[in-house]
Amino acid sequence: MTIPEPVLTELRTAAAAAVDKLATDVVGLDVGERIGITDAFLLCSAPSDRQINAIVDAIEHQLKEKHDSAPPRREGRDSGTWVLLDYGHMVIHVQHEQERVLYGLDRLYAEVDRVDLHIPQAGPAIQDD
Repeated sequence: MTIPEPVLTELRTAAAAAVDKLATDVVGLDVGERIGITDAFLLCSAPSDRQINAIVDAIEHQLKEKHDSAPPRREGRDSGTWVLLDYGHMVIHVQHEQERVLYGLDRLYAEVDRVDLHIPQAGPAIQDD
């Protein structure tokens, strides 16, 4: 794994915050060697726009409170179906369940290492049928 320990700690904080707000299919990906501009992705899903926003709020709050970290870039908050939080060293994707299947980030990054997020509720990545 190539993720630096401080980034891994923040990734786990974000994952725990997402799970606390009932995010599903929470997956951490070590993408540093594949794309080079960030170390990790966190993917998670929710069934509604309202829940997506609650997850995003919880992630931002926990990362600010515990790590004094805020995303320099945030996209999609108004759409409610896919919010991207770009922290530079990690990118967090909170997607509506249908968007997650449609855009298939799990498939696009299927060959990269998965990250142990240390949360028992983290489910497997979405599989194609």
